[in-house]
Order: sequence, then structure tokens, then C-alpha cells
Amino acid sequence: MKLSFTKLSGAGNDFIIIDNRNRSIQLSSLQIRELCARGTGIGADGLILVEPSTLYDFSMVYHNSDGFLGSMCGNGGRCAAWFAFSIRIPGRRDNSYRFEANGNPYDAWITSHETVKLRMLAPEEFRNDLTIEGFVCHSVNTGSPHVITYVSDLDNVKVNESGRSIRHRTDIFSEGTNVNFIQINSQDSLSIRTFERGVENETLACGTGAVAAALMSYRLGKIGRTTIRVKVRSGDTLQVQFSEKMDEVFLIGPAKIVYEGNIIIP
Repeated sequence: MKLSFTKLSGAGNDFIIIDNRNRSIQLSSLQIRELCARGTGIGADGLILVEPSTLYDFSMVYHNSDGFLGSMCGNGGRCAAWFAFSIRIPGRRDNSYRFEANGNPYDAWITSHETVKLRMLAPEEFRNDLTIEGFVCHSVNTGSPHVITYVSDLDNVKVNESGRSIRHRTDIFSEGTNVNFIQINSQDSLSIRTFERGVENETLACGTGAVAAALMSYRLGKIGRTTIRVKVRSGDTLQVQFSEKMDEVFLIGPAKIVYEGNIIIP
């Protein structure tokens, strides 16, 4: 089968995105895993199918690079919106889209060239001061489950080793969790490194992780602003904006087409 695809990057989080509005493409978990494999496939943190929706402008079906359906991906949602804009999927008059993912509606705005603002879900399930694998951890669900732990030397954290051990503590997190290591830079700025569940490795950015880090840091009084700059591992900066009650949350950042192509899959 010849498959047409577009590869996008959301601040370093990269995705294979496929226009499947005619629902002609059905991929197995093995095929998705092989497409996402770096070195032997296209290479990506995940694969997104843009499909029709009976209620909204389109539907986003997200698979992690392990081949299985994932929970919400913030950077993936922003990239899906930019992809929809680039192929002229009809949206709203203000260059915005409403799409669905995992049964939830999301609003996205094309704010400038290759920049997308995405309305996120309100956070749930805050938990504080959990001691896990020697780290003082906090957790919150921002559409995906996240652990937050604060460090003073982010560059030297063993993200894969420590992140993997926390990620698999299913005695605490029944379905596993993403793990974020945070360094506070100022009252409105922090840096983050993330071990992502489903990718099973450190990624160059994580949208729901950036949101989790900003909200938890505000809740704990470690930052004092409601617009936060989040520097991710790629060197790019995401912006998280939220109301004091955290019932309005937005993720803003770059979404770029890296290349388009075709690939033959068995």
C-alpha cells in the first residue's frame, strides 16, 4: 500500500499526520510502530489520523509510537490544527477549528504563521508530595497523566533512567504516567524535560506535560504568573496561559510542516 503522509513538528514533538477523511486507511499497531521507528521508518513520537467528525470540523485519532491509541497530545493537537489549515479543511471564520479527540472537544486558533493556540481541558486529580523512587513528586491529569518533580540541575538529570522507573509504578498510577523534571527559572518561566509514556523515551517536547508543569508550579506557589514560558528540550519555548481558577487553559507554540512524502507499507 502506498501511503501519503505529512510530518510535522510541534516544538520538537514530531508526528506523522495522515488525511483519512475518507476512512480508507486502516493501520495495525505493528504498522504504526514501524512507521514511527527512527532509522528504519519515517520516525516520529506519534501518528495522527485526521478523520471526519459528525459534530466538529474534524476528528484527531492519536497513536503513540508504540502503535497503540494514546491519551490527549497537546502538541499533536496543535499540529493537527495546522495540518487542517494547510490542506484547507473548512474551519471557523476566525481561522480556528473545533475538533474532537478521545471524545472531548478542543478549540484551536491559527494565531500566526506556524503558530497555534489550543484550548486544553481543565486539570484533574491533583496529588502532592508523593515520594517515588527517591523523588518528591506531584501529579495531575491534563488530558494525559503527568508526574512533576523539581530539580536544581536539569541538564544532568538521568531522564530515561529515572523517568522509566517512575513511569512504571502502576501501584500508584494504574495505567502508568508521563514523568516531567522541572527547573524553575523565574516567576514566569521554567524549563522541562519529559519521559513520555507510549514513546518510552525522553521526547524533545510534550504539550500536556508543559501544561501540567505550569499549573502545578502555580498551584504550589513556585511561580507567580498565569502566563508561563516553558522551555523544552528542543530549545523551543511553549507558552501556557490559564485563569487563576485553572478552568481556562491554553497551550501556544510552533507547529511546522517538516516534509511531505509517500511510503510503501506491506
